[in-house]
Order: sequence, then C-alpha cells, then structure tokens
Amino acid sequence: MHYECKNQKTWLSAWWEDSSSRAEAETRSEHLTTTAESMLCVSVFLLLTLSRTGLGSLQEKQNDFGLRVFSQVAEDSVDQNLALSPYGVASVVAMAQLGADGDTYEALTAAMGFSLRDRGMPRQQRFLQRDLASEEGVSIASGVMVERKMSLEKGYRRALAKTFQTHPHQLDFTKSDEAVSIINAWVSDHTAGSIQDFLAAGSLSDETRMVLLNALHFQGLWKVPFNPKLTQERMFHCANGSKVPVPMMRLTNRFNYGEFVTSEGVDYDVIEVPYEGDTLSMLLVSPFERDVPLSVLSADLSSQKIRQWRSGMRKVNRQLAMPRFSLNSELNMKTALHKMGLGDMFNLATADFTRITSDERLCVSKVLQRVTIEVNEQGTKAAASTAAVMFSRMAVEEITLDRPFLFLIQHKATGVVLFMGHFNHPEQQ
Repeated sequence: MHYECKNQKTWLSAWWEDSSSRAEAETRSEHLTTTAESMLCVSVFLLLTLSRTGLGSLQEKQNDFGLRVFSQVAEDSVDQNLALSPYGVASVVAMAQLGADGDTYEALTAAMGFSLRDRGMPRQQRFLQRDLASEEGVSIASGVMVERKMSLEKGYRRALAKTFQTHPHQLDFTKSDEAVSIINAWVSDHTAGSIQDFLAAGSLSDETRMVLLNALHFQGLWKVPFNPKLTQERMFHCANGSKVPVPMMRLTNRFNYGEFVTSEGVDYDVIEVPYEGDTLSMLLVSPFERDVPLSVLSADLSSQKIRQWRSGMRKVNRQLAMPRFSLNSELNMKTALHKMGLGDMFNLATADFTRITSDERLCVSKVLQRVTIEVNEQGTKAAASTAAVMFSRMAVEEITLDRPFLFLIQHKATGVVLFMGHFNHPEQQ
C-alpha cells in the first residue's frame, strides 16, 4: 500500500549561518535603504513523518536543476506573474539529498544531475556559498531545525557541517505555534525584515520532525540609475490580451544587447542591466512578437543558453523603457518535482531518508518557496540626477518592454542565477 504524507510529521529546512557575512549584510542594508532592486527568497523543504530530503560544474548543474524547476512551475502559471530562486530550490533539495538513500537518493541524483556526496563536491559547495555571500548586498543563510527528541545520524550532521557549514537547532514541535514563531523570526532576520510571516499559523504540528530552510536576500543599486523624472505612464500589453497603464522607467545608456532565435524560429532579444560593482546584473528577455508566450523562452533555458547569450551580446547605445514593478510569489513545488521524477520522496511507503535518522521513517511533505521582488528607478539620490541622462540627447533605438518579459538576476563570476521570473501583468503582485 502507498501512503501519502498527510500527517505532517516532519519538516526539513536549511539555514546557512555565517555570522560575519550576516553582520556585514546587516550593515550594508542600512546603507541601501533606497535601492534599484530588492529581492528576497526563502525556500522551505518540509519533510514529514509517520515517518519522514569543479565549482563551475556544480554551479552549472545547480543552475540547470533550478531552471528546470522554474520551467515546470511556469507550466501551471500561464499568463501569471512568477518569481523563483533557482539557487534557493537547488540548495534545499541538495540538503535533502545528503540524507537520502536507496532509490530516493538515486532519483534525486538523476533529477539534479549531481551529488553533494561525491568527492570534492562539499568543498565546491562551500566555496560557491562563500563567493555569493561575499558580494555587496547579498546575504545567504541556511539551517536545520530538528525535533528535540529525534536523533540525527552522525554522518548527516557531519555532511551538513562540511557542505553547508550549518548545525542543527533543536525545537519542540509539540509547541507548534511557538516553533512557527521561531522559524518566522529567523526568516525575517535573514531577509532584512522583508518576509515577516513566512509560515502561517498551523503550518507545523506535533508530527513535524525537521525543517530545512534556505534564505537568500539581495539589495542592489543599479550601476546607472533610472531618473524618476523620466518615468511616464505607458500601456503594457498583457499576456491575456488586455492593456494596462504602467509607470515605465527610461534609461539611455550603452548596454550589452543581443538578438537571438529559438529552435522553433521565435525571435527575441536580451539586454543586460548591471548593478553597481558590475558583479551582478539583470538579464531582460523578451520576444519580438507580443503574442508569443514566455513559456517558449523559459522551456529552453539552461546554463549553456545563458552563456550563448553573453557571448552573443555586444555593447550598443539604446534607450531602455521597462516597467517599475514588484512581485510576490508563494510556491509549493511539489507538483513540479513530481513531474521531474521525484514523486517517491513524497510518499511514506517509498521515501528513504534513513541517512537522516533511524528513529522513524520520513518523507517529504512540501517544498515551499517565497520570493518578493521590487524593481524601481532609484539608486542613490545624487547619482539619479547626474548619471541617468548620459545619452539623453542622442537619437538611439528604443527597447520598450511593454509586453511580457522574462528576467534573470545572475552572479557573473560564478554564473549562478539567484532569481528569475515571468512578468506578464502589471496589476498582479
């Protein structure tokens, strides 16, 4: 017989805790109160019981796994706004992989394309995490919250410490409301207060055993800010055919830009908007024709495709017009992961997480992620009034994102995609 994990008996969550990088991130956030962009993500891996989840090579495989999850989620979000952190979901699932065995481990390794248990991979993961956390405006945290009466296998404790540099924190899940409050406080702390109530009341129960939690926060200033005085209301052509007025920001500058064609013959362009420091940037991807769904572009995404974009882009003078927008996505990726061949880990009869604990059987209940994104004109007040008008008197071609577009926030040195999303409709949050 097969039993779905309906009795919520285990929570998994992951928490990277680097106290020095956290302190630096908090200091930086005080100086970035006016931002060109603010992004946060929290991924939660919920496991339940009756029972109870080379650097370049690793980051590419993590990217590809996260991009595939995005593509699957997008299939169920047609014409809707969507935001996801590929890095966040890959990190949380990888922490579950460390505790998997048997067919569950094999399925996870096949779907993800890598195993953090392979020789040298823990070191690569630590270095990748270090490189990202050292960036201005980026803070990363991961951790493991464990039912205080459940004993973890020593090997799993060592693997978490070696790979993610985190140690389990004990909670009393019989006091579920208190556990929710503690986890929400941690999430708020690691997202600079931007995500206050990640878990709703009643999300946990006395059958919860473990929570793996990943939090990723980004605040960045545009390298060349948009001048708010140039923002004008224009019509946005939504994916459902309607038209909605939207505040359209404008910036004339030299951008990395390229035009490309999908294997199905769909023409689209990519423009890069860098953040201050030039180590992170936003890639804006839009089909030439308004009636082309964004799924045509996102279905073909991979690390290799993004490299092709970068190698094919050239510096050009352009006037970019794009909406000022904010998104808030709350996702349960269980269905998407089912479609990717990971259904067994959600089933109590088939899930094998015996490398986590031998006390009782565990299976995955939910894989949750919340991402909030805000994109606006502002850098610092002084910079906005000077640099934003660099080429304002030149007659240059305009790129107007007045139709649905795909966006990606990428760390250029490692290639990691921290955030991505579909913007289909200005009025959806």
